[in-house]
Amino acid sequence: MFDLTDTISAISTPPGEGGIGIVRVSGPASISIAKKIFTTPKGESLNGVESHKLIHGYIKDPDTRKNIDEVLLAVMHSPKSFTGEDVVEISCHGGSLPLNKILSLTIKSGARLAEPGEFTKRAFLNGRLNLLQAEAVIDIIKSKSDTALESAMNQLQGGLAKQIASIRNKLIDILAEIETDIDFPEEDIEFKNKLEFKKGLESVLTEIGQLVDSYRYGKIYREGVSVVIAGRPNVGKSSLMNALLNEERAIVTSIPGTTRDTIEEGLNINGLTIKIVDTAGIRESEGFVEQEGIKRTQKAIEGAGLIIFLLDGSEGLREKDKDLIKEIKQKNKPVIIAINKIDVGNKNSSEWTGGEFLKISALKNIGLDELRNKIFDIIYNGHCKTPEGIFITRERHRERLSKAHDSLSKAVNAINQNLSSEFIAADLRLSLESLGEITGETYSEDVLNRIFQEFCIGK
Repeated sequence: MFDLTDTISAISTPPGEGGIGIVRVSGPASISIAKKIFTTPKGESLNGVESHKLIHGYIKDPDTRKNIDEVLLAVMHSPKSFTGEDVVEISCHGGSLPLNKILSLTIKSGARLAEPGEFTKRAFLNGRLNLLQAEAVIDIIKSKSDTALESAMNQLQGGLAKQIASIRNKLIDILAEIETDIDFPEEDIEFKNKLEFKKGLESVLTEIGQLVDSYRYGKIYREGVSVVIAGRPNVGKSSLMNALLNEERAIVTSIPGTTRDTIEEGLNINGLTIKIVDTAGIRESEGFVEQEGIKRTQKAIEGAGLIIFLLDGSEGLREKDKDLIKEIKQKNKPVIIAINKIDVGNKNSSEWTGGEFLKISALKNIGLDELRNKIFDIIYNGHCKTPEGIFITRERHRERLSKAHDSLSKAVNAINQNLSSEFIAADLRLSLESLGEITGETYSEDVLNRIFQEFCIGK
């Protein structure tokens, strides 16, 4: 299904100029390819070179015998390399010209250009990583917060895989006893033993259910959540965005309708990745440009995970505000109603009483810490407890765990109905298969292609 007999090569550092760039070569011919294009000042051979040791030398074009770049080369012998194969890494100067010339020489000398994520895919196929760890590699690269990085590192170090393995082992033990009954029907399992099996399966169901529930939080930490600032024109939406970001990102004027488009920026609140969105003010308008801006505001609200509806505390609560609040609440999304400009003067302050309103001043930085905490609390309401703080971050994991949970539920129902052991065993096997697909105990080519298409070439 997968050809591991050829040798692959790619640039493993980002595009652009830098102090160092790396060309990585992996496969059975990687060392022989390096011998064709690498030379040391004293002409030493790479035969018998010590693994994982940097060697100073030059990349030379075999045809012209001209030096291309001065480099440091490392040979990593199988199986103690990232891919589990012989690997050569060439550290050269980080410009696009030397990197591409060296890459071309490796391909001319017998390698082929690697596909996206192919180095990590080979690490999986060669048993160096399980599928969860392979996915963690791309999550580390794309981490946007300390918590996302910590979660990905936990997964790379095998935290989630160990829990999945523990669950599978419990099910395998139960399945082994049930299959004994199938193989030796004259030794019929006593009803009390089936109740013990049921108790064990229900414990596993709880454990899997906790992991499934944790996806809500894992997804937020991995992908972030959109927080939209909405309201009438000139209530201070752009000022609030600038204050939360602590920079002048949006243009602020006293002229209503200044913001004509949505503006998005990343924000980190207590480890959560937030996409904060400033929007055009909602009002009746005959201007085409402003109408288009209001349409985009409505679209941003539809896609929001949380809405901050901003009011102008210096003007009092208007009928239009009440209508918009009612309209926003009909979206069935979490809403924070914040009263801005409390430093200017709080007209009709009796209207602002009650816990529904949060009083702030974007200009004077009043109440913003309370607003940040409220955003965090709403998004992360009641963190789901899982063993050792482990949570899942991908839809693929959630879907496979849910399928395993459904199969186990059917097994428990089979016990409740006192069905034959074959029915119970069949459901347990389906559950084990679903769990195995998470870690890569079982997999298909389509699944691997979907996972590794997220990767860049060179990783």
